[in-house]
Amino acid sequence: MNIIVTGASKGIGLEVVRAFAAKGNCKIIAIARSETALFKLREECAVSFPESIVVPVVYDLTMSAYRTELLPRIDKHFNRIDILINNAGKLINKPFDMLSEYEFDNLIDVNVKSAFKMIKLCVPLMHKNAHIVNIGSMGGVQGSVKFPGLSVYSASKGALAILTECLAEELKNKHISINCLALGAVQTEMFHVAFPGFKAPNSTEQMAAYIVDFAIKGHEFFNGKILPVSVSTP
Repeated sequence: MNIIVTGASKGIGLEVVRAFAAKGNCKIIAIARSETALFKLREECAVSFPESIVVPVVYDLTMSAYRTELLPRIDKHFNRIDILINNAGKLINKPFDMLSEYEFDNLIDVNVKSAFKMIKLCVPLMHKNAHIVNIGSMGGVQGSVKFPGLSVYSASKGALAILTECLAEELKNKHISINCLALGAVQTEMFHVAFPGFKAPNSTEQMAAYIVDFAIKGHEFFNGKILPVSVSTP
């Protein structure tokens, strides 16, 4: 399988790359800003899972040059894409009246626009039965419990969820499936920023294992769905 994972340098994204590599016979392009973390991940996977290949791609997803800078690096390794995991995300925990327009734009750029741009970039390389998985949040699900300080983060994840539903209709004729996993509490750095001192019931390894299995098989049962993956919020 040929897989792309964004936000791959830490947390859930890093563990998703490891979990795909553990499956064997996988080639994974791991995208993030941290060169050190990505190259360390590649070396770890080369030792532990030699039947798979991890390709580190250092790139800031808030940049605009996807077609001129990022696409050639993908084309160098893939002539087709089986799975795209849009995992890159950012969280700012701050009261609404203290948020700046820059912070609003930055959250939207990372949490929504990067997924939009990655999908546009990757769809031409996708084949029948390819699967796009957007990593959302329970905070972006209408009617779920909401928390102070997370207004724009939750709104951005809500936008990602609706984008998923809409693109499922547009990609039907190409036989490409797209779903959004709305994650609840997982013990990540981002979760610690949102809920300092709170212990999440799920680890990054547990959630990554679920995401990988869903990415491989979920398109057989779901398309255009927002699926809560939550034991607790928080």
